Amino acid sequence: MVSVILIWIYMTVTCYITGYLCLTGICRKGNYQIRKESSYLFTGIVLMTVYAEIFSLFGGVSFLANALLLAICLICFWFKKEELAGHFRNIRLTVTPQRVILILVLFFLFAYGTASGLEHYDTGLYHAQSIRWIEEYGIVPGLGNLHSRLSYNSAAFSLSALYSMAFLTGRSFHCCTGYFAFLLAVCCTDACCREREKKLLLSDLIRVMAVYYLLNIFDEMISPASDYFMVLTVFWLVIRWLELLERKEESTVPYSLLCILGVYVCTIKFSGALIVLLTIWPAVKLIQGKRVQEILRYIVCGLIVLVPFLIRNVILSGWLLYPFTAIDLFDLPFKIPKGVAEYDSREIQVYGRGYSDVERFGESVVKWFPDWFRNLDMINQVFLLAALAGLLILGMLVIWNIFRRKKEAYGVLFLTCILGCCFLFWLLSAPLIRYGCVFLWVYPTLLYGYLYQEISPRCDRYKLAVIALGLFGIYKGAMFGRELIRDADHAGQYLLVQQDYEIFETTSYDLHGYTFYYPKEGDRTGYIDFPASPVKAEDIFIGDTIEDGFHDVIHTK
Repeated sequence: MVSVILIWIYMTVTCYITGYLCLTGICRKGNYQIRKESSYLFTGIVLMTVYAEIFSLFGGVSFLANALLLAICLICFWFKKEELAGHFRNIRLTVTPQRVILILVLFFLFAYGTASGLEHYDTGLYHAQSIRWIEEYGIVPGLGNLHSRLSYNSAAFSLSALYSMAFLTGRSFHCCTGYFAFLLAVCCTDACCREREKKLLLSDLIRVMAVYYLLNIFDEMISPASDYFMVLTVFWLVIRWLELLERKEESTVPYSLLCILGVYVCTIKFSGALIVLLTIWPAVKLIQGKRVQEILRYIVCGLIVLVPFLIRNVILSGWLLYPFTAIDLFDLPFKIPKGVAEYDSREIQVYGRGYSDVERFGESVVKWFPDWFRNLDMINQVFLLAALAGLLILGMLVIWNIFRRKKEAYGVLFLTCILGCCFLFWLLSAPLIRYGCVFLWVYPTLLYGYLYQEISPRCDRYKLAVIALGLFGIYKGAMFGRELIRDADHAGQYLLVQQDYEIFETTSYDLHGYTFYYPKEGDRTGYIDFPASPVKAEDIFIGDTIEDGFHDVIHTK
């Protein structure tokens, strides 16, 4: 736990300094004042991710990357120390002691949860190996030819490698998921720290769902799974977007910045890709105002976030968006064969539908949906039925409000439509719950929350909501407390140093003077035995060294 706290402090300092300087620069030009301190941290996280991705193109993301990062932060702090000092004085005057105590409680609670827990299956399969490849080599051409899942490029892995601190002790810490969860938890507590309003806010309903998700993953935050990063970021984005709508924000600056965060979501996990459709909202206003400079500024910012991710995709697999082969732009010697990529893509989709037989990929929704639905737990079944029924309701609401020209409803309905698109994209592609639970939960919650606001009696609405949410909080709090007590003995072993990656039995073999590994049983190899793959690899070296890259030798014979 202490190791997690120290790394989080380092993350906070580096992300805040870089995020503050970047965000104030953008907002100064747009004549906008940032209201949430966590916005600086999330901006810094995006910047640090891009930094790690770019650095990985030239070498391992380890000591040198952190040394350079510290140097940059120190230089920035030195030249902007007066501005930063004034900013921190303002925070000290405006943030209440109760708020500080609450944030510290959450900080230590989530650090405790991140110090130990249950490791995700895929972490032993490829997450840990992917992070170690970034730590050791940065990037290797055709790495997916060693193990196709090493081509599942996620920006979250580069960020995890940057803050793993493997160069300090020889062990790789994995604290970034918990840090994202902590930031979302702080965002959720905003509802407790503002002036009381006797009305139900839609952002508060999404906060409830975010808390539900945080409680579900509390004992799994130790895994650097891209699913968690994506879901946590989308929750934060949606809450902040709704807050802008609730205070009737007219400036396009905060919406545009959140759209850049939407681009960042795409680089974490493809299942959240359609969230970038949110860009339509500020884009329409910017185009109507003929604000060409602002449009170009935000396009450049989006490209800065996206391009390093795409470059890593191409180098790892030869494909722009592996494993999707619709965009085929490159003919590279290390390119993963099209048939392998297509099989991989189909495997992901059928696995999301609840089975492993790729031959069933072509089955229609009518065939696979009933079995998939039956295998969902009751809560997700309820949300799914509500979401499907909500599609018709949403269509009717949109038509009705356009007909009535009720412009104050356009913002919420636009966001709901985008989340509905994200839900459908998830449902019809790879509908595994952990891939898209945020859309399954948030879309119907927002839709029916808006309906409730519109048709319920105002005098009863607030009381009913408080009672319902209070009962929900008592139940989930009791269950959460019971789990903490149950796992206390196990967690107590990791109060100083975080629980390490799971270790698996492997067999070693030699390739070109390098020792490789594959598991004695199953398909997981973990972090320690490196480099590794689920099965013994052929001689796939392009040259004599790993840096030269790997190519496919099985499917091209």
